[in-house]
Amino acid sequence: MKLVILDGHAVNPGDLPWDDFKQFADLTIYERSKPEEVIQRIGDAEAVFLNKINITKEILDACPNLKYIGVLATGYNVIDIKAAKEHNVVVTNIPSYSTDSVAQHVFSFILYFTNHVAMHNDSVQKGDWIRCPDFCYWNAPLMELKGKTLGIFGFGNIGKRVSEIAKAFGMNVIVCTRTPKPDMPKAVTFEELMRLSDFVSLHAPLTEQTKNIINKESLSLMKKSAYLINTARGGFVVEEDLRECLINHTLSGYAADVLLEEPMSKTNPLLNAPNCIITPHIAWAPLETRKRLQGIALENLKAFLNGNPVNIVS
Repeated sequence: MKLVILDGHAVNPGDLPWDDFKQFADLTIYERSKPEEVIQRIGDAEAVFLNKINITKEILDACPNLKYIGVLATGYNVIDIKAAKEHNVVVTNIPSYSTDSVAQHVFSFILYFTNHVAMHNDSVQKGDWIRCPDFCYWNAPLMELKGKTLGIFGFGNIGKRVSEIAKAFGMNVIVCTRTPKPDMPKAVTFEELMRLSDFVSLHAPLTEQTKNIINKESLSLMKKSAYLINTARGGFVVEEDLRECLINHTLSGYAADVLLEEPMSKTNPLLNAPNCIITPHIAWAPLETRKRLQGIALENLKAFLNGNPVNIVS
């Protein structure tokens, strides 16, 4: 079987071998692929792995040998699922591989705002402590998390893990979810979540109902002292409204690992916005996490070859 990896660099920039895949297929790896290169690169291959490459009906029409698409991520919105079904192409994804790393990233953002470690290290390295007349100093207010309220929007695997970590810090946890259960933290409405929380962390799926849910109206519900954390989807946020909120100091800070357009555009409203922390979509990217992703991808491929595909989304 011929297998093509269209954009292998994102998952594996060189620190993870693809050798195990070579046991099951004649493998061709491309670090990156432009849209106009996709049809030619798939060619007569029966299987393809990809991360952020769009697979359209036109591509499927042009690649009749294709029988399997393995998405190297949880989200599969890059695939025309309807067209894949029409072409009898099996599509699989990688569920629940990044739960711990994303939850960890959430708290790296929260602790950035509460402890200001980077700010104070920069100050010390510039010699401010050497010149200080006192044994200590701080350039911004420091905050304990114990007793603060964390609002979690969406309560899947990542939301649950974030809740567990928050409780270890002694935080109060409230949750807004479509399916509240008796054993969950206190369930509230979205409006209550925004109004009551000292920190809001977004973990719901992006749907027509949640698209642009962080906007001028919902941001106005938040405390001026509150912080918003987004490691889920850039599409939740009306970025122009958020920038205005940060400029007017009606929100203390925003931290995101995702944007509406990725890579970031030079015209993005959040670029250089005050009290806005942005990382380049790396919450999923620790080595251990990518090893797990690669292992699940291999098991997905083996299951497909054995005639019993798993983690099917088409």
